Amino acid sequence: MNEFSRLEAKPPEWQQEEEIRQIPYWTFNDANLYKREQQKLFNGPTWSFLCLEVELQIAGDFVAVHVGETPVIVTRDRDGEIYGFENRCAHRGSLLALEDRGNVKDFTCVYHAWTHSLQGDLIGIAFQNGIAGKGGIARDFCKSDHGPRKLRIAVLSGLVFGSFDENVDEIEDYLGPEIVRRIARVLNGRKPVVLGRFTQILPNNWKLYVENTKDSYHASILHTFFTTFELNRLSQRGGIIVNQNGGSHVSYSAVDGEAEAAKAKQVYSGQNIRSQSDLTLSDMSLLANFKEFGDDVTLQILTVFPNFVLQQIQNALAVRTILPRGINSMHLKWTYFGFEEDTPEQRKIRMKQSNLVGPGGYVSMEDGCIGGFVQRGTAGSPNEQAVLAMGGYSTSSSDDRITEAAVRGFWKEYRLRMSV
Repeated sequence: MNEFSRLEAKPPEWQQEEEIRQIPYWTFNDANLYKREQQKLFNGPTWSFLCLEVELQIAGDFVAVHVGETPVIVTRDRDGEIYGFENRCAHRGSLLALEDRGNVKDFTCVYHAWTHSLQGDLIGIAFQNGIAGKGGIARDFCKSDHGPRKLRIAVLSGLVFGSFDENVDEIEDYLGPEIVRRIARVLNGRKPVVLGRFTQILPNNWKLYVENTKDSYHASILHTFFTTFELNRLSQRGGIIVNQNGGSHVSYSAVDGEAEAAKAKQVYSGQNIRSQSDLTLSDMSLLANFKEFGDDVTLQILTVFPNFVLQQIQNALAVRTILPRGINSMHLKWTYFGFEEDTPEQRKIRMKQSNLVGPGGYVSMEDGCIGGFVQRGTAGSPNEQAVLAMGGYSTSSSDDRITEAAVRGFWKEYRLRMSV
């Protein structure tokens, strides 16, 4: 079979005996699979991150976001509750909210001026009764029977999640106690303040970025800055937490001071790792930090299946939303935050450290291209497989990070929910 015949052939079934030890490359390039993901994952019984609760402070506040490819609106109504519904007019399907955020009394479609409440209910129709007894809406038309789909909403430690499936598990059960506790560790009842936002466009399938966020093995190998300035090394004390379903996880590490520096030098020597460098900073104040948690953990990356990342790198805090945009493209939304109680000096440190992450971040700029490298490298080999053997083949939590357990955990839950 020549290369062109291979590309035209129907992708093979994902054999059960392969389990989660090998990941077929066609899963990153198959259009039919991508369509099923939109239905079974993003429109199925899962929780998708929507926004920070603090972005909806008063009645009428709204944000326009996405669940998968579906545009949605999240609002705070006059009853103080948060609601979510499709960003879609009940009449002809036009967007209701054209801005990313704002404050409104209701949502009136620009196309034909049909009006929807802050809860997404259709409440008004332009020229409903016609003019001079002529025209108007059909007599048997009932406004309450029409309107955009609504989401079930859950708020956890100031994070707003939504689901199109009313039968989805309670958010605490969906995540498990360890993930819930680690979310609370970062937010800790404090009121967030948004410091900045941006959207990054990546040239790869969304699942490749999900894998990257769960891959603690690569962090001190790919990222020169991490190892050079001793922010994260696999020799540091830390571990991996994987929830029962497998799809949500925490990776964390703690700095052990001078003893760690000596051990790290010995461990990394001779590994032929690109992140060993003699780079220096002209302004070392970029690495200044303050202790804000009751432990020595300086790095924690937490994910929630299927699309959410909560990041603590030193004092640089952010939430990330992973949004599919076709089989080989995705949007990555970043929201940096601090807290209302921060001192001016602490706020300054957070702002400086924000340069560590993002598309040009000293730490994470490589993450913006590595998914594209894999997308391009696997495009001509749909019948081949990636290997997930680091740390064995389990999806269990562990007290080391030289493992792909969390990546395997993602595929465990993915296969279960997608029936592949």
